Amino acid sequence: MSKVIIIDDEPFILMMIEDKLKKANIDVVTLRESKNAVEIIKKEMPDLIILDWMMPELSGIELCRILKKDPDLLNIPIFMLTAKGQDSDEQLGLKCGVVRYITKPFSPKSLLEMVQETLGKDKY
Repeated sequence: MSKVIIIDDEPFILMMIEDKLKKANIDVVTLRESKNAVEIIKKEMPDLIILDWMMPELSGIELCRILKKDPDLLNIPIFMLTAKGQDSDEQLGLKCGVVRYITKPFSPKSLLEMVQETLGKDKY
C-alpha cells in the first residue's frame, strides 16, 4: 500500500484529503505543523508528500529545500498545495523540487488523480 504524508495547518484541508486518499486505499499520515516534519518523514518514508506553503514556524518551501538536500529523502515526490497562485510562486516551488504545484481552492478528485498518477497505477 502506498503512503502519503499531508502537511497542512488547516484541519478541514487535512480531513478532506485524508478521506479522499483513504477511500482509494492509500495509507495517510497527517501533520498540522512542519517543525518536526523531517523526523516524521524519515520515520514513515512516504511515497509522496503533499505540503502547504504557508505554515507557521517552517514554511513549506523551506521544508521542501531541506528534504531535497537529504540524500534519503530527496527522491520523494512533493506536491505543493497552496493559496499562493502567482507565476513567480509556482516557479520558485518547481525550482525547489516540487513535482506538482496545486493552488487552493482545488478539486479533491483531481488531486486524487494526480496522486494516483504519481504513485503509479500498479500500486492499487
